Amino acid sequence: MRAPLSWIKDFIDLPSSLTADDIGKGLVRVGFEVEDVIYQGADVKGPLVFGEVLSIEEITEFKKPIRYVGLDCGEKQTRFVICGATNFVVGDMVLVALPGSVLPGNFAIAARETYGKTSNGMICSAKELGLSDDHAGIMVFDKEQVSSKDDVREKLQLDDIIFDIAVNPDRGYALSIRGVAREIAGAFDLKFNDPANQLRGLNFEKSGSGVKPKIDDKESASVFYLRTLSNFDSKATTPLWMRRRIEKMGMRSISLVVDVTNYVMLELGQPLHAFDRKKIKGDLRVARAGKSAKFVTLDGQERTLDPADLMVCDDERPLALAGTMGGLYSEITDETTEIALEAVRFNPIAIAQNSRRHKLSSEASRRLERGVDPCLAELASARFVQLLTEHSSAKHVETLSTGEAKYPVSFTINPAHVSTILGFEVSSTQILKSLQTIGCEVNESNFEINPPTWRPDLTNVSDIAEEVARIIGYDSIPSVLPNRPLHASLTPIQKRRRVIAAFLANRGFSEVLTFPFTNQKTIDEMGFVGSRASTYALANPMSDENPLLRVHLIPGLIEVAARNISRGAQDFAIFETGSIFRSTKKLDAFVNPDTSVRPGQQIISKIFESVPDQIQMVAGLLVGKREVEDWQGKSQSFEWSDAISFAQEILDLCHLEYEVKRSDLAPWHPGRCAELIVDGTVVAHAGEVHPRILAQYNLPARSSAFAINLGALPASTLVKPSRVGVMPAAVQDVALIVDSRVPALEVQEALREGAGNLLESIALFDRYDKVGDGKVSLAFTLTFRAEDRTLTGEEVSAMREAATNLATKRCGAIVRTA
Repeated sequence: MRAPLSWIKDFIDLPSSLTADDIGKGLVRVGFEVEDVIYQGADVKGPLVFGEVLSIEEITEFKKPIRYVGLDCGEKQTRFVICGATNFVVGDMVLVALPGSVLPGNFAIAARETYGKTSNGMICSAKELGLSDDHAGIMVFDKEQVSSKDDVREKLQLDDIIFDIAVNPDRGYALSIRGVAREIAGAFDLKFNDPANQLRGLNFEKSGSGVKPKIDDKESASVFYLRTLSNFDSKATTPLWMRRRIEKMGMRSISLVVDVTNYVMLELGQPLHAFDRKKIKGDLRVARAGKSAKFVTLDGQERTLDPADLMVCDDERPLALAGTMGGLYSEITDETTEIALEAVRFNPIAIAQNSRRHKLSSEASRRLERGVDPCLAELASARFVQLLTEHSSAKHVETLSTGEAKYPVSFTINPAHVSTILGFEVSSTQILKSLQTIGCEVNESNFEINPPTWRPDLTNVSDIAEEVARIIGYDSIPSVLPNRPLHASLTPIQKRRRVIAAFLANRGFSEVLTFPFTNQKTIDEMGFVGSRASTYALANPMSDENPLLRVHLIPGLIEVAARNISRGAQDFAIFETGSIFRSTKKLDAFVNPDTSVRPGQQIISKIFESVPDQIQMVAGLLVGKREVEDWQGKSQSFEWSDAISFAQEILDLCHLEYEVKRSDLAPWHPGRCAELIVDGTVVAHAGEVHPRILAQYNLPARSSAFAINLGALPASTLVKPSRVGVMPAAVQDVALIVDSRVPALEVQEALREGAGNLLESIALFDRYDKVGDGKVSLAFTLTFRAEDRTLTGEEVSAMREAATNLATKRCGAIVRTA
């Protein structure tokens, strides 16, 4: 949104001490980003004059059109210049830069020989002077508008400061000079002269019957003003001051009628549209298209209407894409003598839908989809009639309207809540002054607030607090650090997840993140049954291929591994932490609580009952080789025991006591799967993935996986200190022959219990399977240490013997002697 300072001054008496830089900072202070400050005319220097075209000599021996133009610039003799533009004729007034002038880009003008002629100056376009982006031709004026005696800089308002402002979507009122001027006045506590006040009560004499407005779709528009004019002379031209203001706003002058609609829109913020009245059959209605049809807009593009498109129609056909762009059929032309002006307060959503459906964003739609002051349909259309009748022969015929403007609803606040929200004390007087600055009417006795018509976004105390902070200045808010929140640290489960993730990453795992969706085919292929296969279907899945919530992390890791193997990866370990879902309860109906207040405990309970339980899990997949072959030795592949070992290390990391038992659970290999139990609850499974699944996904044989239910792990301390022994340790090795069906852990636990309290550690360091007769040999290292003395040989032998005796009793173990 561009805003020329010269136009802003029409509505504010700015003190001379206030610089453009100050105004820019003031706009930023009240919440508007100033993207650029353009000093128009500052880079144009030297003599500029208006000249009358006396003669045109066409030079035709070159590829492009060249003219040798004779000009009367108010001098004693004719001045001749070379020009490539063709949009002027003899008798037109043009703008001439004389030798010695310097144009934007440091382009110096001098007399020079070109095309076999002497060019003594240059006829300028608006783009060459930096006045606009229009470079279709040179600037052409009527003799009634300018003369060679006029001061060019003054006549064209060449020297001006233009603010380029970024307007947020909730500040649609600022897409007008009226809105920007009000904000500047508020930023510097200046008096604002609202141009709308001069239009209230403005009436025009009725001279006939006008076109009647109707709103068929009551939800699409609230109020519709239709003003009819006649006796318009299409040869009437746009006043130069109006043309220049439109150009400074980044638009181009087209014709008087169109320029007046654009001028009023830029001044007040209400888009208008003018129809050729003779093209209208019957009444003018706001209605939905109703059916798909072809429609040609003003830009000449043929568009296919959607049945839901909001249109402005007569009794026979659609005439305009409502609030977005008019139709070519009913546009204002050189033959137009009667005009029907439409001013509507459209539903912003309907206009936004029109714009998005047709990928057509116009100056009108950008304002209407943000919401326009409902008063402006009447006032802006009156301003149009006022300007058009002043600058042409047009006469007012009749003004008709339908509908009723809908204004923001008043509400009451407690001023103390404003201070609470902002975090510092704001007096009631400051609040009152700030609200009056932005246009609110406030009952001082009970602080009932009636928002201004252009601010429908003000609905509660939070909105008011924001406005107060904006007006008094964010820079005036004291910089005070807030108190440290009581629960600023991570929860124990969050800390545990981070510790586990860091541990796995340090051990060479790569973390992956997969979508929490699956399908029934995958569930069946993995062998999940019963409650492990029961899940929830998504109401609106991202993909029809995966319409269910996942029941386990392992399938996602297998799919990631298969994808990476297909791309050349061979040996890797991956892990993921995330949620899985099991359909263990019937969900209650969806709850949508009021977000303006904290919901009560009953509502919170209903919210949790309406969503599935989420089980936190960490899972890992080991694929290929653990160590690659090189000159130091042969390669070693991952084994199912590696997966079990990682699961054990994670539980050790959580400082939990556990036991390991055989298990047979999908998707692991039967007989090569273990379950880890904490306090009688199975919390993890680990082992080799089932060969059928490995073959189906083309994964290497013996690929292994582990999965731990983090939610089932009991709370534990993050740090478990251990005492450092100062006395020497006594180390004993013992080899036991047991039945191959006896778990090594069972033997280890028997040795631990039998060895007594002075056993510091026990570790299995060898397993020998070739004993025969279904027997295996298990070798353990037992470390003994006393805190207060050095153990004797007799004490150590006694403890070793007690340990082996208990292992013999419980597990049928025989001490191996050779």
